[in-house]
Amino acid sequence: MKKIYHLSTCDTCKRILKELNLPASFERQDIKHSEITVAQIEELAALAGSYEALFSKRAKLYKERGLKDEGLKERDFKRLLLEHYTFLQRPVIVNNNQIFIGNSKKTIAAARESLHVSE
Repeated sequence: MKKIYHLSTCDTCKRILKELNLPASFERQDIKHSEITVAQIEELAALAGSYEALFSKRAKLYKERGLKDEGLKERDFKRLLLEHYTFLQRPVIVNNNQIFIGNSKKTIAAARESLHVSE
């Protein structure tokens, strides 16, 4: 699978999409307009190793709800990821069996390298 989960209203996601210049073979899913399904989140978690790896602890709702102090478990992370799109770290890039989560320079550089190698 070649896919990117992003938020079209996020300037960082827009910049990364432009920077990566993904080939047309990459499916793009705007998570605000096309919600992530249970099957999709399970597939992403399998690639990432956990639901927590996909979860953004910088999300506004995370702070507003005081989730930091709740001792969240994997099932909680899964439930929250399915509940609201802002809990997903963005972007999530899947290139076959590789997954790149978030927008750090290191992550985007690794994604770019993966894309270049697989073309």
